[in-house]
Amino acid sequence: RWVDFDNDYRTMDLSYMESTLWAFKQLWDKGYVYEGFRVVPYSWAAQTPLSNFETRLDNSYRMRQDPALTVGFKLDGEPNTRLLAWTTTPWTLPSNMGLAVKPDADYAVLEKAGARLILAETSRDHYAAELGDYKLVATMKGADLVGRTYEPLFPFFADKKRAGAFRVVPGDFIEMGEGTGVVHMAPAFGEDDLATGLKEGLPLVDPVDLEGNFTELVLPYQGKNVFVANKDIIRDLKAEPGVVLRHETYDHNYPHCWRTDQPLIYKAMPSWYVKVTAFRDRMVALNQDITWMPAHVKDGIFGNWLANARDWNIGRNRYWGAPIPVWKSDDPAYPRIDCYGSLDEIERDFGVRPKDLHRPYVDDLTRPNPDDPTGKSTMRRVEDVLDCWFESGSMPFAQVHYPFENKAWFDGHFPGDFIVEYVGQTRGWFYTLMVMATALFDKAPFRSAICHGVVLDENKQKLSKRLKNYPDPVAVFNDTGADALRWYMVSSPLLSGGDLAMPKDGKAIGEPVRAVLLPLWNAYSFFTLYANIDGVRAKLITTAEAELDRYVLGKTAELIRGVEAAMDRLDLAAACNVLPPFIEALNNWYIRRSRERFWKAEKDADKTAAYDTLYTVLVTLTRTMAPFLPFITEVIHRALVDGESVHLQDWPDASALTTVDHLRADGTRVGAPVLGRPSLTELVGRMDLARAVCSAAASIRTAKNIRNRQPLRVMKVAHRQLFNLSLPMLEAVIKDEANVKEIEWVAETLAFGSPVLVVDSRKVGKRLGTAMKAILAAAKAGDWTLVGNQVEVAGQRLEQGEFEVRFQPKEGLAAASFDGNAGVVVLDTKVTP
Repeated sequence: RWVDFDNDYRTMDLSYMESTLWAFKQLWDKGYVYEGFRVVPYSWAAQTPLSNFETRLDNSYRMRQDPALTVGFKLDGEPNTRLLAWTTTPWTLPSNMGLAVKPDADYAVLEKAGARLILAETSRDHYAAELGDYKLVATMKGADLVGRTYEPLFPFFADKKRAGAFRVVPGDFIEMGEGTGVVHMAPAFGEDDLATGLKEGLPLVDPVDLEGNFTELVLPYQGKNVFVANKDIIRDLKAEPGVVLRHETYDHNYPHCWRTDQPLIYKAMPSWYVKVTAFRDRMVALNQDITWMPAHVKDGIFGNWLANARDWNIGRNRYWGAPIPVWKSDDPAYPRIDCYGSLDEIERDFGVRPKDLHRPYVDDLTRPNPDDPTGKSTMRRVEDVLDCWFESGSMPFAQVHYPFENKAWFDGHFPGDFIVEYVGQTRGWFYTLMVMATALFDKAPFRSAICHGVVLDENKQKLSKRLKNYPDPVAVFNDTGADALRWYMVSSPLLSGGDLAMPKDGKAIGEPVRAVLLPLWNAYSFFTLYANIDGVRAKLITTAEAELDRYVLGKTAELIRGVEAAMDRLDLAAACNVLPPFIEALNNWYIRRSRERFWKAEKDADKTAAYDTLYTVLVTLTRTMAPFLPFITEVIHRALVDGESVHLQDWPDASALTTVDHLRADGTRVGAPVLGRPSLTELVGRMDLARAVCSAAASIRTAKNIRNRQPLRVMKVAHRQLFNLSLPMLEAVIKDEANVKEIEWVAETLAFGSPVLVVDSRKVGKRLGTAMKAILAAAKAGDWTLVGNQVEVAGQRLEQGEFEVRFQPKEGLAAASFDGNAGVVVLDTKVTP
């Protein structure tokens, strides 16, 4: 990460805050800001409401065990009849103002010894144990219950009956099947409760203070946290005969405060909102122009979140933060509201230019109400500050004090080219950036984004300072290296939206050392060892004569193009996957087959070409892999290029390594070929096949326990496209590498064996179930067809990862396939004199 402290920004700076005020004023002028009274998720631990998206951050939802009660409310006029309601928040029962039923649902009337209970017909089985001796005496529709009144469970707000409380009201939102089909309504503590209460005229009472404790309105529980008071409330209800039908514990996924880890409550509060629903469809449309990695985020987790976006609660009753720049008259007889979007506007009306927009300084700014002829009322700022996510969403413009400064710079740099954050920010920073950019500029805030996953431990738990379930980073840096850790993470599914399970022992982090870092270092060490002995100062080249040199330059161009193409797709793991095969070609083919050229005593043209080629490859390799291995590439590059930092170099140009063959950057030919030799693309393809042949021969030797130093008499090489590939032109190289005396070239592979289909029973069985038996039988009989990357077998299509095609040699043959089973190597393993 490169950090520019000369041009840094802080959300607490006056310039940043002024831009934030400007944004608020713009939204105000467009009619997108309003003050409303709504039920919001409320953190009593932080004493502030939260946005609905903040309840989706950092695993905020987690399993919690709460008490659940099924209680009976006595219907007025029928003292022996109780209407049953179920709740998982017993602490809200003292605030009950109504009961809701579904008008078109069926409700059962049950009786035992003169006592009657009413609940939804669909809920009877759920309460079979408690209702064992009760008999069904009648049924009715929910609509028949609407309008009935009942006795409150607690006496605290009994006087509210005159105001319309303790009535049965219709509730179309009720989902039948869970609970009793009757919903207890506490309008101050539930979104549906408040909406229904306002519609039906139920009073609103709120006996809970900002710290989450009961107030003097419910004296027996005063001063107790609502969750703590559950126990006392249940005890008191159970003391009244016939009130509690069932007391149970309920495991459910419940929202917690992402800052304090304490469970939230839902509480009706006045607050300020951005009317996101007014431009929600425009956000959905603008999202289509963003390139996402992984691609499914666009129409999946982010697209769905945008499509269902709700108005954003931006008011916070905190002390620290950017102020909501609204001043109100303190006398409702002379109402007036002013909104300010700049320091100039504030100075114009208050005669003072603020040097700090934080509380308490900004709250000290008051003035007489211009609309009050008596001169007694005063304009005072509303106390709330802005949600910190409002400031985060303002970053693109507020960081440069737009529109007060740097307007041209901003116009040339917005939208941003690229952004990266973890998947939870689809409901956080990604989202608030989208809201602000759409509302203010009618643009998406960024052109492309990587949405990465989460690092977990081996038990799939998120890494946590509290649990200490991760390897010590400092120990990893010291013992294994920062590059190893970086490669381990970047080459994993993590940066394409997947999660990464990291074992606490950290051993997996060492794998990149073996597979990537040591081979890279070994190539560099080989070069510097012999270059220093010979006193060679190698130079960068773009052309070569020897086939081996041309091959490795072509592979280097291939490396650049492969990494570049993956990076252009934002697919960092795919970019990492390009390096190991290249390192294998460099170390175990080019350097190993060129060693004698470096060992030669005389400094001839061939030795110079070998040094220049390897030098060019190493310099280009470090520049290509610098984003992924920043430390080791820096050390190597500085050593090779007179101390210059690899991170200050231009990105390598693949076409510069292929100019001798008149190739474009994508490898296609331009103009006439060089007479008498294959193009670089043809040479690389042919040499890669030769390497594959030698690798297959080596695998046979390993299986037969025959060392490569032991010469063998003959090797047969078969390939379906043998003569089109001109592979026999590399016969001398293959004979030398495979250590055989003779090669027989064959154009057909079937004489030596056939491909067989191996089905992953676990994966396919899980997906296709009973079709597995026919699939396995057809695979065994060889009745299958390859269709691109899929296989058709027994009328089904198997996807990549669900099968493997292997070569099965005929009995008695020492054979191995290459080139995706298109070719076969057969080795005569008999050792002769």
